[in-house]
Amino acid sequence: MKNDILNYIVKKESIGINRLKSNIAQGSAVILANKNHKNIRPVAIGKGLTTKVNANIGASSTDLNLEAELKKLNVAVKAGADTIMDLTIADDFKDIDKIRKAIIQNCNQPLGTVPIYQVAIESGSLKDMTIESYLKVYEKQAKEGVDFTTVHAGVTKKALELVSKRLIPVVSRGGSFLLKWMSKNNKESFLYEYFDEILDIAKEYNMTISLGDGLRPGCIADSTDKAQIYELKVLGELTLKAREKDVQVIVEGPGHIPLNEIKKNIELEKDICSNAPFYVLGPLPIDTAAGYDHIACSIGGALAAYYGADFLCYVTPKEHIGLPEIEDVHEGVVVTKLAAQIADIAKGNKKRNFESKLMSEARRNFKWNDMEKYALDPKKFEDMIKESPRLTKGGCSMCGDEFCALKVYRKKERRKNSK
Repeated sequence: MKNDILNYIVKKESIGINRLKSNIAQGSAVILANKNHKNIRPVAIGKGLTTKVNANIGASSTDLNLEAELKKLNVAVKAGADTIMDLTIADDFKDIDKIRKAIIQNCNQPLGTVPIYQVAIESGSLKDMTIESYLKVYEKQAKEGVDFTTVHAGVTKKALELVSKRLIPVVSRGGSFLLKWMSKNNKESFLYEYFDEILDIAKEYNMTISLGDGLRPGCIADSTDKAQIYELKVLGELTLKAREKDVQVIVEGPGHIPLNEIKKNIELEKDICSNAPFYVLGPLPIDTAAGYDHIACSIGGALAAYYGADFLCYVTPKEHIGLPEIEDVHEGVVVTKLAAQIADIAKGNKKRNFESKLMSEARRNFKWNDMEKYALDPKKFEDMIKESPRLTKGGCSMCGDEFCALKVYRKKERRKNSK
């Protein structure tokens, strides 16, 4: 890892250089920064670092709007997303290329993709996918500057039997592609069998592999089941393979799991995958929050990050409903950042605690402009202020000037009583 990147992370995270180097060497922390991604602002994920948040964007075949995706990108970054993933899937692979290239050119944050989406389109059918077609797409995206890629190499042939016993067999798009391919061809997954070849490309471009959870539970009824744990054990094996080739790796996790199983899931991943950074979708601790899944995600994410998850993938209000709009992206990032920072404070992160202190001092002194600056969502704060203007003496409409608790018992009176 280059010294300028390390020094950038040290300053941003307030972590000692030796500690950072040690965590990276052990694989408990990674830095996302493809050598070909111009103007990249590297992001570090893992042990000793603040909890990071990813925002998924990307068009679908029903709505191929590049302008909208670039707006989502800008909204996500402005709202505080640490990384972006382009999940575009379309009927023509040229559209996938076009959108990804435009996002990379306009994105200073680390960018992730799921290469198998494009492989499926270029191959013409799921059955006709090959390792050769996969490596071709994988290297093309690596050369363009993609910083991390989801690789569902843990979905092996044994999974076909395990998912058949579930209420919802599979909710991962990439996982479903591989299950279909193995079923049609009666062969082992080419991602698992040729994982070393994928690692060679990742190493050349300093691209981090995100080991996908293709068998993540899609409902509470399937949480922490045999299929999920089987895949996790395979991911533990692949984690060690990646480290042997000096390739950075993170591990993806569930999914729908109840609150009482979150701690267990974090401990299992850290144990089975040798303390690799854990990247969780949610987790979603309830199945019935449609329209409010981003809030459910925030609750599950805060607990997961407190117990040791390092990287939270946002969920928007449109989860389980449709492609998120621009405002959905904004809300998804904000509530997931909320979860991340709640966990960081609980874990004693000095940076987050200092930010809380600055906000509290601003509130104490009725410095509304400072409160807006320190708020997690400054725009929301500003909009609410406009709806309810400040009083002439600085108070708000809740208590008025006369009955504001901060004014009733002033600092000078506290000093008087303390004598």
